[in-house]
Amino acid sequence: MRTGVWLIGARGSVAVTSMLGASAVRAGMAEPIGCVLESPELHSDALPAIGELVFGGHDISSVPLVKKAAALGEAGIVPARLAVAVQDVLLEIEQDVRPLPDHGTQAEVADAIGADLDRFRRRHDLDHVVVINVSTTEPAPPPHPAHADLDALHAALDGPEPVLPPSALAAYAALRAGCPYVDFTPSTGARLPALDALARAQGLPYAGHDGKTGETLVKSVLAPMFRMRNMKVRAWSGTNLLGGGDGANLAEPAANAAKSASKQRVLRETLGYTPQGETRIDFVEDLDDFKTAWDLISFEGFLGTRMRMEFTWHGCDSALAAPLVLDLARLTAAAHRAGRTGPLTELAFFFKDPLGEVPHALSEQWQVLRAAVEALG
Repeated sequence: MRTGVWLIGARGSVAVTSMLGASAVRAGMAEPIGCVLESPELHSDALPAIGELVFGGHDISSVPLVKKAAALGEAGIVPARLAVAVQDVLLEIEQDVRPLPDHGTQAEVADAIGADLDRFRRRHDLDHVVVINVSTTEPAPPPHPAHADLDALHAALDGPEPVLPPSALAAYAALRAGCPYVDFTPSTGARLPALDALARAQGLPYAGHDGKTGETLVKSVLAPMFRMRNMKVRAWSGTNLLGGGDGANLAEPAANAAKSASKQRVLRETLGYTPQGETRIDFVEDLDDFKTAWDLISFEGFLGTRMRMEFTWHGCDSALAAPLVLDLARLTAAAHRAGRTGPLTELAFFFKDPLGEVPHALSEQWQVLRAAVEALG
């Protein structure tokens, strides 16, 4: 099953690490470590192989993929030898990375995005194209009447004023073009009633939001432990230090607020209440694509005895995110082929702020994912 992966933010660190990693795995130069679908419990012939993925995308940046890969190698984000070894493949992918259309009404921009997707599909004779947003986090948009009604949305997009935030416009264009959509960011994406209606009308699945790669991954394991031991979490606060382009973007208060809210949802949903505390995100330019999270948990045990736990997480954002991007492309393509329509709630394992009413404990999400992969087979 030849599957296209169209990345919004194709010249960014996560996208280029995904492309480089898939190319290295296909060539036998790297193991698919971190790819959840390559674990023995989830491996399935019903899913497209990593080697069958074909990449393209949009970006506002013009930095060549080879140059970006070299920079990732120099920073220790990917092995420098692999950045050199897959240069020819990245040069081929470069032919399918296009500037993000930005002229005209939003309807005209959506048509231009759709034309690029159709050209990509025909050029490579692809069975499916999955659009995945790995661009920078955007602020939550103000409500608009057209967000709730598909007919009203179609009409409003022809007007002179923007109606949809960029992630939602990309989702609209993808769904109009017959492509499933995945939002790996906390941005709006397809999370609007009008876009859900569009996905169902087109017979397409969609998934999101906000890839679970670090601190929240640990929270989704620890919070169920406190719940199962019937201990009361009094406070849970975290500080995240992040560099790179994503960190710089999150220095903007509105984007920071959207990300922080996504990171805290797991506690409320798992514990059944919201403990005191908050998640803070600070930009530290020197960290580049690496991130550090420090969490302090105050909890109460038998007879009201006060205790606490601390943990520190050091990780490379792109190395953690890229294998999940490959997994999501494969799962979403297989769901499309199987005739799934609407939100893929069974993919909650991958997200901080998943769609639908779903479990938030990682072990429960894992069991749901296993069942979903078995059903696809």
